[in-house]
Amino acid sequence: MTYSIVIPAYNEGARLAPTLEKVLAYVREQGWDTEVIVVNDGSRDNTAEIVRAFAAKNPVLRLVENPGNRGKGYAVRNGMLNARGEVIVFSDADLSSPIEEMPKLLEALAAGADIAIGSRWLRSELQIHRQSLHRQLFGRIFNGLNRIILGLRFKDTQCGFKAFTRRAAQTILPLQRIERWGFDPEILFLARKFGFRVEEVAVRWGHVGGTRINPLMDGARMFQEMVRIRWNDLAGKYDGGPSRAVPQVETLAKTIAERPAPRV
Repeated sequence: MTYSIVIPAYNEGARLAPTLEKVLAYVREQGWDTEVIVVNDGSRDNTAEIVRAFAAKNPVLRLVENPGNRGKGYAVRNGMLNARGEVIVFSDADLSSPIEEMPKLLEALAAGADIAIGSRWLRSELQIHRQSLHRQLFGRIFNGLNRIILGLRFKDTQCGFKAFTRRAAQTILPLQRIERWGFDPEILFLARKFGFRVEEVAVRWGHVGGTRINPLMDGARMFQEMVRIRWNDLAGKYDGGPSRAVPQVETLAKTIAERPAPRV
């Protein structure tokens, strides 16, 4: 089995080096056939330089450049559509859910799921460091709206730790239209629409400071995006599966260190 780990990054110069050290050390310890892809979302700091420095010593690491700052959803899609693995995982750059939790997602896929999503609230006692009360309230409201508007019955759609089979990723991601924070519900909505099995998996998680979400402004934007997802579906914009998909993200991968394609 071959794996791809996709890490979207925007101005992550302050914390990306420790993240890459942990991820690269972990996959080496596991002996997995793995590539690690960092997607630079138009960062204005030294994010790309850090990746290049690590890639010079770690041939499993690749850098993918977005055409400017397009948003987390675009970065995840770009990285996953450039991934080579049979299983594709995306993780937030802050490792709020430790990379050591990855086997839990892989076990869910091995048991028959097409998509495994990390959950902070399936077993809330696993939370190492909780968010502030107002952020927790924002999350609960957002989750309730997901249930009402999109029919998504998950306890947590927003945890930045998800794993896809290659087939699921290649079917869903080309259809994704939401490019910023509200992309997770769209992915899960499309998964349900096309009959993919999604398993919610309890993972350890700890809030890390420095998040760029503004509960008021981004909350309003996420609500608009939920409505947009429902409208896209009613308007038939998702019908027909991948044959009707929007064009795939531009292939702008900058391979910093050459490596052979994973064995399939």
